Amino acid sequence: MALVTLNEILPQARKEKRAVAAFNVANYEAALGVIRASETEKLPVIIQLFQRMFRSEKGADLAATLCRMATRCSQPVVVHLDHGAEAWQVRDALSAGLTSVMFDGSVLPYDENVALTKYTADYAHRVGASCEGEIGHVAMGDENAITTVEDAVRFYNDTNVDALAISVGTVHGFYKAAPCINVQRCREIADALPNTPLVLHGGSGTPPEDIRALIENGIAKINIATEFMDTFLKSTRREIEKLGDGFKPIDIFNDPIVDDCASHASKLLRFFSGR
Repeated sequence: MALVTLNEILPQARKEKRAVAAFNVANYEAALGVIRASETEKLPVIIQLFQRMFRSEKGADLAATLCRMATRCSQPVVVHLDHGAEAWQVRDALSAGLTSVMFDGSVLPYDENVALTKYTADYAHRVGASCEGEIGHVAMGDENAITTVEDAVRFYNDTNVDALAISVGTVHGFYKAAPCINVQRCREIADALPNTPLVLHGGSGTPPEDIRALIENGIAKINIATEFMDTFLKSTRREIEKLGDGFKPIDIFNDPIVDDCASHASKLLRFFSGR
């Protein structure tokens, strides 16, 4: 296949009431697990780099690797900037070859969020990329700002984004208590924006029944970061324990870790697609 943007995969996913998994990666091995899962399941996938990686050369260096991996994958692959915080990060990510970017101004005053997100969307569109924005704030274990229908519609119309992240009760990171997911609010926003792919941040650990209900009501992209990275770390610990004081070449040592990441990604790809 080839590198694609969100526009090649998310609108159809929403029409078919399925979602595309978006996995955050920080190295080649985790990314390889995602690509293998996409190949195995014959489903599109989104690979994301967190904005922090573009504060050094890590982002651009890994972006080149991810783009090459995507072009040899038989399925559509989006390489996406997650939670872009500044305009220069967006420009750097697109210059590095990413096909999609997000600007997260969800903690900013409305007008400032609109101005910066619209700048990002216009810039991305000029270079043939797609853009995601966020209205309502998905917190890191703190109280969320649940998205209102009025704000969602206004923000979408004001920014011209291709996908809209909303806050309906999920949080970033692992939950400390059972979440209270507002499926009704998601449904209301989806009804008000019938052709807009909605995005769920904080997908890690969200109860499957809530995920399924949200997909049925407009969510077409689901971000998985903490859960996927935890799989990588746990697998690495197991391999270190098995190795003990022994030695293995690092490329061979990493093979089971890639397998574990691929297995986890496959499970989520299947579930989000409704299989």
